[in-house]
Amino acid sequence: MRVFVTGASGWIGSAAVDELLARGHEVVGAARSDASAARLERQGATVRRTDLDDLDGLRAGALEADAVIHLANKHDWSNPAESARAERAAVETFTAALAGSGKPFLLAAGVAGLAQGRPSTEADRTDARGPQAPRGGTENLALDAVPQVASVSLRFAPTVHGEGDHGFIAEIARAARERGFAGYIGDGTNEWAAVHRSDAGRAVALGLDGAPAGTALHVVAERGVSTRSIAEAIGRGLGVPVRSVAAEDAERAFGWISRFWGLDMRAESADTHRLLGWTPTGPTLRDDLEAGRYTR
Repeated sequence: MRVFVTGASGWIGSAAVDELLARGHEVVGAARSDASAARLERQGATVRRTDLDDLDGLRAGALEADAVIHLANKHDWSNPAESARAERAAVETFTAALAGSGKPFLLAAGVAGLAQGRPSTEADRTDARGPQAPRGGTENLALDAVPQVASVSLRFAPTVHGEGDHGFIAEIARAARERGFAGYIGDGTNEWAAVHRSDAGRAVALGLDGAPAGTALHVVAERGVSTRSIAEAIGRGLGVPVRSVAAEDAERAFGWISRFWGLDMRAESADTHRLLGWTPTGPTLRDDLEAGRYTR
């Protein structure tokens, strides 16, 4: 298939592009910079110069492809409303372009907020709806469009880890360097699901080939790792003390990441493993932490 991928040069996207190409797909990657375009060309992908604000470019990419995988997001934590607006507009553009075509549409989502007091499952549905919701409510927007649009939700673990990660765990490690201690909120028993980047990229490609319309996939290898154990590993790696931070002091200690660091984001993924025949083989989050991936 000819697959149009947004976020193709990003952390997860670049791993997914390698997997898609290895499975014989032709990849057209969205790129907004010369550096991103060059990286995609080195991987063997075709480049379309566009970004999330270029709705005409996104529409054309979808119409010219056999499938769309939407992984891009502005991730502007200083202006989450703008990130949500751009995400909503992009997904509205894709669903309109793909309606009635039967072309697969896979979009990035997450496991946060799906369940309270238990690990979330693939059967859970988010309450996030409408333009003002997190991610612009796009998971429900896409799944509600089935069967007119062959939508599949890719719910990634909150940490997609590995060498070179600049996401949430890297931000926690950065805060520890700056403040001289590695912290967790409260008793640190809240847990985060995790998946290695290589396994995430493979799951995306398998999802394109094997997930029916309307499916929510949990791209999760470990159902949960406690935030206290993560902080302890960062503390060992940096040689700094580890301490609990009260909820009311969390923003001062961790910055914007505090709004997520205190959440419990456990997730099951057995149904996804069975459906896709996906068995994660990459390092665990603990492996990457103990190897110094975030503290060198």
